[in-house]
Amino acid sequence: MTSHKTTQTMKPATAAKKLGVYLEATPAEFREGVVSRDELNALQADPPQWLRELRANGPHPRPVVAVKLGVSIAGLARGGITEALTTEQIDALKEEGPEWLLHERAVQADVRKEAVRIKEKNQAREAKEQERPTARPAPARRPRS
Repeated sequence: MTSHKTTQTMKPATAAKKLGVYLEATPAEFREGVVSRDELNALQADPPQWLRELRANGPHPRPVVAVKLGVSIAGLARGGITEALTTEQIDALKEEGPEWLLHERAVQADVRKEAVRIKEKNQAREAKEQERPTARPAPARRPRS
């Protein structure tokens, strides 16, 4: 009996997410079909012009916008940004430096500091546990006869 290898496919939304692009800005043929794992790998290895253009100029999906602005996705929402933005719009926001953006960047910096502190604390605890000698079980006693 021969096993047939089936081609793994994904929805265009999943492929767009993996490529880091805004689905609605992709070409119609990309949005209307399915994308195989091989096609995704090919797009990542040798991106066509439309993909290079989207990555460079946008519109960018919210996760990419958040990274470019140095805030969380929730911070974007609190700042009223719910749509995809172009690189030009992101640069304009950076230049303006609205109060919400400065606040969310500070919040994000605090979150990162706390994550580092927790990681270091956990590493120190693990190192301490490894230094501790392991307790050996007491030898079994034979009953006296």
